[in-house]
Amino acid sequence: MALRLIRIVIPEQEEQAAKNLLEDQGVKRFWLENAPDGLFVANVLVSSESTESLLDVMEKRFASYTRFQMVILPVEAAFPREIKKPGGATGNGNGEEDGKATAAKKNRGRVHRQELYTDARDVSSLTWNYLIMVLLSSFVAAIGLLRDNVAVVIGAMVIAPLLGPNVSLALAATLGDPDLAKRAIKTLMAGVALAFVLSIGLGLSLHVDAAGREIASRTTVDFIDLVLALAAGVAGALSFNQGTSSALIGVMVAVALLPPLAVCGMLLGSGHTPQAVGAFLLFGANTICVNLAGVITFAAQGVRPNTFWEADLAKKYSRYAVEFWILLLCVLAFFLVQSR
Repeated sequence: MALRLIRIVIPEQEEQAAKNLLEDQGVKRFWLENAPDGLFVANVLVSSESTESLLDVMEKRFASYTRFQMVILPVEAAFPREIKKPGGATGNGNGEEDGKATAAKKNRGRVHRQELYTDARDVSSLTWNYLIMVLLSSFVAAIGLLRDNVAVVIGAMVIAPLLGPNVSLALAATLGDPDLAKRAIKTLMAGVALAFVLSIGLGLSLHVDAAGREIASRTTVDFIDLVLALAAGVAGALSFNQGTSSALIGVMVAVALLPPLAVCGMLLGSGHTPQAVGAFLLFGANTICVNLAGVITFAAQGVRPNTFWEADLAKKYSRYAVEFWILLLCVLAFFLVQSR
């Protein structure tokens, strides 16, 4: 179970109130320390699943103070370790019960929404590093596709610069955050345009064999591809929710976004328009399924804003997003049926 160290900065006159709140929440592993300028810091060690309910309570109580601050830090390890006690209870080795089990159940094993939001902003930032990664991934994918080398293509999948903005877009829809959505869309469109233009240029300047195995396999879409993309999208959202970004590597390989886009651009540049359309449909199918699965998974795991009016707005945005992606998926399925 992942642990988080939460540092809560509160005015010193609220020290006893903070201590009472922590005890009411069933938190046993915390310590207080004085800070300059009439402040004190409560250091709380809790599981990642329990952070959201605890921070919501603390924010509701102390948010009116201008210098109120909460910082969440990941913990590599803590000792004594947690052990199971008779009857299913847990403790820290000193007979102390850990926080409320209901908090972990409510959060369904995910990290705090602010951690998700911070990670989403990081992976959806339009930076020079992101654009360079798109260029490198496009070039690696193109070389692997032209040489019919699956290992090189997988290397481009692992780089996967387009996956982050898509996950961020799904989270933005779930939270009802238009600013994050605009940020993710801007970054995604910039990456798609850059990869597409580069691929067209490679198609114009190099010989592209449309019958090659790696290229031909990405010019058709089957219903099994939609199922695969939906499953990978759920897995990506779950790993993102748990704060385990390393688990995304498998998702990157399973639901590749950039290789079909590279195939589309190269085939279009070399004059193979019908096959290029098929590759674009595969790219669109993966994009739609990743976003649809992400919105549904985030909502199912209880990712929503803290205040009730923001939660109502987020529920509306989530419903609109699901309806939009389902509509696009139905249109895509219609084209697949017609093509058969």
